[in-house]
Amino acid sequence: MLMLSIFVALVALICINVPIAVALAMAGVIGLLATEGVNSLAAIALDMYGGATKFSLIAIPMFVLAGAIMNAGGITDRLINFVSALIGFVRGGLAMVNIGVSLFFAEISGSAVADVAAMGSILIPQMKKRGYSGALSAAVTSSSASLAIIIPPSIPMILYAASANTSVEQLFVAGLVPGVLGAAGLMGVAYWFARRYNLPTEEAFNIPRVRATFIDALPAFALPVVILGGIFGGYVTATEAAGLAVIAALVVSAWYRKVDLKHLRQAMLDGGMQTAVVMLLVAASVLMGGFLTRAQIPQQLAEGILAITSAQWAILLILNVFFLVIGFFLHSAAAIILVVPIVIPLIQQAGIDPVHFGLVVTLNLAIGQQTPPVASVLITSCAVARANIWEVSKVNVYFVAVLLAVLMLCTYVPSVPLFLVEYFYR
Repeated sequence: MLMLSIFVALVALICINVPIAVALAMAGVIGLLATEGVNSLAAIALDMYGGATKFSLIAIPMFVLAGAIMNAGGITDRLINFVSALIGFVRGGLAMVNIGVSLFFAEISGSAVADVAAMGSILIPQMKKRGYSGALSAAVTSSSASLAIIIPPSIPMILYAASANTSVEQLFVAGLVPGVLGAAGLMGVAYWFARRYNLPTEEAFNIPRVRATFIDALPAFALPVVILGGIFGGYVTATEAAGLAVIAALVVSAWYRKVDLKHLRQAMLDGGMQTAVVMLLVAASVLMGGFLTRAQIPQQLAEGILAITSAQWAILLILNVFFLVIGFFLHSAAAIILVVPIVIPLIQQAGIDPVHFGLVVTLNLAIGQQTPPVASVLITSCAVARANIWEVSKVNVYFVAVLLAVLMLCTYVPSVPLFLVEYFYR
């Protein structure tokens, strides 16, 4: 009864536009007061500080900063030129370029919203000029940006690893194959739309131009080598790779001698605010986590579901539906911080690999970013394209279907995403 009352209070606070972090902290304080009294509040400040200063979480602002430097330093433009020369000859090539560059940008920023803001402002106007509808332009940009929470380095994966006490490096490796499969599927849907609406090709395939743009973009390719090569080679942790990514982005930007300081300043301010929101959520979750742990709520949930079924496939199906619904209403960071600590005991008792489950969670939340009413990535893309969210959603449903197919594949054929983890770490 107490848990139900606190949950109702939490939902009510969120519904009246109280920030989620504040509502979460208030609900946690109420729970601690009700179960342990006033004395339980003595260490709240220290607990919140400790929760928000985990070493692994330092990677979040570093990757956000690396993405900002990359976009302000002329790196993004060179990537677009290279991908355009490589696949622009395909019908609907500009949509393919959008997806291809998002795939690369995801390896730097780890943030889908940052991807939309960076890519959308450049590519959406160009797509509209070339005959793409605003709805299709926004849908392609939004769905491809969600690769940022599947492809390493993924900020939601970092948060999951901190919440579930599992390896972020293994999560990063597990995200590679689903990310590439998702990109291929999105390109397939984009090609279908291009044939359907007779969208143009960009230019004939020209080997000298491909070579020239590749050489021009070659320094930019050092960024994923530094990040992924360092992590997969076991030379650095994910947090250390984030710091190296910032240094590499600065060096590459200096090489190109094109840094938009005004844009960089604004991107850093936006990234700082985004990081502050996430860290406040992490700190607030400590209070709720303390209450839930003492009240044995996660254990009770695990026992309740295991009493219904112990089959892994059924448990994964229940959790998939649960996270898809949660994704409609919560941002990915809030959903991970609020829900993952509750379901981890169930995962452990059911014998499900926490790395496998982490991938399932992040794929679910990638889909949640595309589904109203919250749909933070979709809303950002619609704002850039100046398109109606419901019109965009009608088109975007085909791209979301690709992400759902990748989710089902990774859920029930775990060897597909995990074979690289097995190769590198087990």
